[in-house]
Amino acid sequence: MNEKSSIYSDLKQLGANVEQPQSPELAVLETVRNPQPDVDYCVRFTAPEFTSLCPLTGQPDFAHLVIDYVPGDKLVESKSLKLFLTSFRNHGAFHEDCTVGIARRLVDEINPKWLRLGGYWYPRGGIPIDVFFQHGELPPGVWVAEQGVANYRGRG
Repeated sequence: MNEKSSIYSDLKQLGANVEQPQSPELAVLETVRNPQPDVDYCVRFTAPEFTSLCPLTGQPDFAHLVIDYVPGDKLVESKSLKLFLTSFRNHGAFHEDCTVGIARRLVDEINPKWLRLGGYWYPRGGIPIDVFFQHGELPPGVWVAEQGVANYRGRG
């Protein structure tokens, strides 16, 4: 077995038919060893159709999430991240709790050198809410693109 295949050998969800987790607490975030640990680089995940529920009304809330991180020893596997994020579809929590909870779970699972999550929430009651989280200091020399999510402008 070569080194590349061995870092993926413990993955259970990738390539398998996996049921959608019923809650974020039940979702499994899988990780792999960083194959380029001697280089600081930025990884970006964008979830433009994130959905959760208002904890009081049960109505859906929508956000555009942008997750940037500089890996340490681990990477998050993208299918498991997708399943984790979609597990919020049946989860009631305020925007701040969802955004910070996702970021903290990622920090706990992958222990990145740096992580930033921008949660750009669509209006509720006419007011858009943007929630930002950062963990650690960006290592010198790492290029991070702007998140590129425009401020909410309504119909204008």
